[in-house]
Amino acid sequence: MIPTVLPTYNRAPLAFEKGSGAWLTTTDGRRFLDFGAGIAVNSLGHANPALIKALTDQAGAVWHVSNLYQIPAQQALADKLVEHTFADTVFFTNSGTEACELAVKMARKHFYDAGQPDRTDIITFSGSFHGRSSAGIAAAGSEKMTKGFGPLLPGFVHLDFGDHEALREAVKSPTVAAIMIEPVQGEGGIRPVPDQCLKGLRDLADEHGILLIFDEVQCGVGRTGKLFAHEWSGITPDIMMVAKGIGGGFPLGAVLATERAANGMTAGTHGSTYGGNPLGCAVGNAVMDIIADPAFLAEVNRKAALLRQKLEGLTAAHPCVFTGVRGSGLMLGLMCKATNTDIVKAGYDAGILTVPAADNVIRLLPPLNLTDDDIAAAADLLDKAASTI
Repeated sequence: MIPTVLPTYNRAPLAFEKGSGAWLTTTDGRRFLDFGAGIAVNSLGHANPALIKALTDQAGAVWHVSNLYQIPAQQALADKLVEHTFADTVFFTNSGTEACELAVKMARKHFYDAGQPDRTDIITFSGSFHGRSSAGIAAAGSEKMTKGFGPLLPGFVHLDFGDHEALREAVKSPTVAAIMIEPVQGEGGIRPVPDQCLKGLRDLADEHGILLIFDEVQCGVGRTGKLFAHEWSGITPDIMMVAKGIGGGFPLGAVLATERAANGMTAGTHGSTYGGNPLGCAVGNAVMDIIADPAFLAEVNRKAALLRQKLEGLTAAHPCVFTGVRGSGLMLGLMCKATNTDIVKAGYDAGILTVPAADNVIRLLPPLNLTDDDIAAAADLLDKAASTI
């Protein structure tokens, strides 16, 4: 008999009833250090007082009115995002998947309105993850994501990650509208795109008159020590997808764009019932007020360096379990010699939560405001887990 909850998840036998900072407590009283943060969602940890206040204050006023009307909190959050980024305009969604849908539509509509309706193809890369909608799985293109869900949405050109020659050939096609890439692949195994490659993508897009789309759903909102990961390279995209950390645990996403890229998205071309509602935007404003502060980002970088140092020591101590560390900021991956899911399970027994990814990697995505004591505890707990493998 099928469960009442559709069985699409391979869930761990853990149920949490409360949390504080980087720690969670199960219904049976066990404590766990949360180094998954809801897959990079709980950017400011559990039960953050500023987010609780923002949410409860708004909940006592108005929850939902729809986008038929002005939403002051939405306008305030859009203004903050424009102030702190390359963007001229913002559309709010509930998730990264919805952000991907709009990014694809926006790129194609841009060229349709420019008199180039044949420019519909979007170049994507192996190992990518852009959500689980029809557009998202078609964009990723992997068998794991697409098997059984055909026919797939057309209009995506899949290239191997790092194949520069294939990319240079692909962008010459008169049907290409955009390049879409994660500055740091998350599901693909914490694979950063080198800064010089991001610069090269910007140059290619400009040379061929196409758009550059960054998917910063997982790597954005302070995760790498900059507000957005692409800032390390010194270049900007035309369109950017954001979600996860921007809501600090409340469902919220956004598409940021330049005026030029968004010029086809006029009244009636897109919409969302819940996107940008008062509750979500109240929390998003509180998140931005904290994470966009340069002093906060400086602390992210300091803590990231400390955590990486601890992880390098861990891999040296357990060469039969780990082969190295990669990633950026507080978006780090432990490359494994042992099976990554076995190590994740050993972490459960030790009292630490991590997230498996492709390429036999374990993702470490802690809250950005974790403490030095949390970092020390993580090293000890991961050492304990590794020792059992």
